[in-house]
Amino acid sequence: MTFLRENKWLLAGGCAFISLLAYFVWIDSFLGYAIPFGLLMIYSAVFYTQFTFFLIIACTPLSVNIEEYTQSFGLFIPTEPLLFGTMILLLFQGMRSKIFPDYLKLSPLYWAILVYLIWLIFTAITSTDPAASFKFILARCWFIVPMLFYGSGIMNTRRNIYLFLWLFCSAMIVAILYTIFVHAMYGFGEKESHWVMWPFFKDHTIYGAIVALVIPLIFGLLLARKHSPLMVFILYAYLLIAFVGLYFSYTRAAQLSLVLSFCIYLLIRFKIKFSWIASAAIVVGIGIWFSWDAIQQDLERNKYEHTTEDIGERFQSAANVTTDASNLERINRWSCAIEMFKERPLTGFGPGTYAFEYARFQEPENLTIISTNFGTLGNAHSEYLGPLAETGLPGLLTVLAIIVCIFYLGIDLYNKWPAEDKEIRTIIMAMIVALSTYFIHAFLNNYLDTDKAAVPVWVMCATFIGLRHKLKQNDIELQ
Repeated sequence: MTFLRENKWLLAGGCAFISLLAYFVWIDSFLGYAIPFGLLMIYSAVFYTQFTFFLIIACTPLSVNIEEYTQSFGLFIPTEPLLFGTMILLLFQGMRSKIFPDYLKLSPLYWAILVYLIWLIFTAITSTDPAASFKFILARCWFIVPMLFYGSGIMNTRRNIYLFLWLFCSAMIVAILYTIFVHAMYGFGEKESHWVMWPFFKDHTIYGAIVALVIPLIFGLLLARKHSPLMVFILYAYLLIAFVGLYFSYTRAAQLSLVLSFCIYLLIRFKIKFSWIASAAIVVGIGIWFSWDAIQQDLERNKYEHTTEDIGERFQSAANVTTDASNLERINRWSCAIEMFKERPLTGFGPGTYAFEYARFQEPENLTIISTNFGTLGNAHSEYLGPLAETGLPGLLTVLAIIVCIFYLGIDLYNKWPAEDKEIRTIIMAMIVALSTYFIHAFLNNYLDTDKAAVPVWVMCATFIGLRHKLKQNDIELQ
């Protein structure tokens, strides 16, 4: 690595030569374009690692899965090759010099993730498909190492925090505008809403989840500091576009997660005591227990379908567990995950194996019109039940520990950051609320194995770690 850095022009010439050779040899092939681009990214990652970090952020909302074109394997271009290359580079550099900040090891989140990764490796060894499990771990690492471990040393200045927010939000607005434009050509129909965000997003559920996540971040940009009239207009336009995008995503879970995240904002903002929240939860739980028969009868009478374009009926359809195929299929996946856990409660079936194993756990009464006997439709639709089935109870506990650490870091940071620095406090709160939208949505879907969700989530966590260090050093006058 040192040789490469000391012979910059030699590396540049070598990359250029190989790129030309690849282009002329595979001029009519995907490789003719992929190899030159890949070499350019390697050169950038070696000499301009921080630039590559922000390039990944900017490209994430607009990355494209080449599975639709190659018909072989799924890979998001250009983000995942950049993430993988940057991870390898950082690990090699870390052998010779300090790449990751020392204060990273002082964060409880770092140790929670380390335990999580160790348990993933152990369960991969006992997995029913070790190759798939280790591939899953590799994908997890190429998100965590560059965006969280390396990012915690970058995301500790005002300039870099704002750069992340502007890059990610602006790129997401481009993706939303594209989706709205294509959707408008089909009269904003509900059926078309499932695919009009292609090729940037696989379907409307992940698209809606990231639109919901980005709305609090735009609010954070708007409220953190005073802006010129032009900038205020731009940010209000961003908000309008994002809300229109969320509405026409027809994604109930994303819309509900945004509403619930606002409730979390109120709890943190007004410092509602945890004992009050717990007491209210107990009272509600008791009420549900004694009213369960009446509730069940109401659920059985609910015939609203998620295919409706009326937002009120769409929210009511979320409780339809008798005729709504989407809800019933989700219950089918959850039931499979629980049954898988019962069969292998300690180690699970192995990371990334749910899609290959759940078919035989489907009960006939749980099958829907969109179920398949071979289980070819993907994951457990839960960021919590998926790990339970794949890595057992200890795996789920490590995931919950990570989430607890994330919100502990964020809320503690918000409460301790000096009140006179309204700007950073507003940004911290915006990130907490944005993360809330994702982890609330995670009860119904799981997307941390994709760049769309993993990149913003881990970068915001890196920001919490970086700012926490600044606070401990009493260095709140960020650059």
